[in-house]
Amino acid sequence: MNPSDSPAEHAKYALGWLHTARFLTTAAQLHHLPAYDLPEIAFVGRSNAGKSTCINVLTQQKRLAFASKTPGRTQHINLFALGRQGQADAVLADLPGYGYASVPKHDKVRWQQVMANYLISRENLKGVVMLCDPRHGLTELDDILLDVIRPRVEDGLKFLVLLTKSDKLNRTEAAKALSIARLQAGGGEVKLFSALKKQGVEEVASQLYDWMHP
Repeated sequence: MNPSDSPAEHAKYALGWLHTARFLTTAAQLHHLPAYDLPEIAFVGRSNAGKSTCINVLTQQKRLAFASKTPGRTQHINLFALGRQGQADAVLADLPGYGYASVPKHDKVRWQQVMANYLISRENLKGVVMLCDPRHGLTELDDILLDVIRPRVEDGLKFLVLLTKSDKLNRTEAAKALSIARLQAGGGEVKLFSALKKQGVEEVASQLYDWMHP
């Protein structure tokens, strides 16, 4: 990237980079995750927050992340390599959605533990994108996750809250949702995002690229 590139050119380049995403591996436990030196961005959020759809829109791939009609289906950490000419320079980690009612309780508890351990201990984790449906706001489970990562955010971990499905809000509701989420986000940035209207897509792509290429 050339420092003099315009924001539009930068976004185009960043989206091209995200489009290189390809499946790397899936892991049910932390010790199954591969060891490497590549920086990692984790996507987290409640089961119905639109996480898979967001990943698919950012990477411009319809079925990279499996967007199920039954939320809570993802029970593994799925890793996707990013980088041009087949050379990986970063990894995107899709973490299981949390909080879905139909998942058995023991599975929920196990997954919350796996996710918490990942967010606390994964050394090459450089950024976290948390997805939230602004019509419901940040929930108790979101707050627990914020508490888990807060020490790392204070130590420099990049953190972004995306208010998904923002096309369902009018201007007043969107402004209110942003101001509330900013109060709750504990040092993270907050942006509106709509997969349907492509709102925030270029901004987020540029930001993720910059996180991974400081």
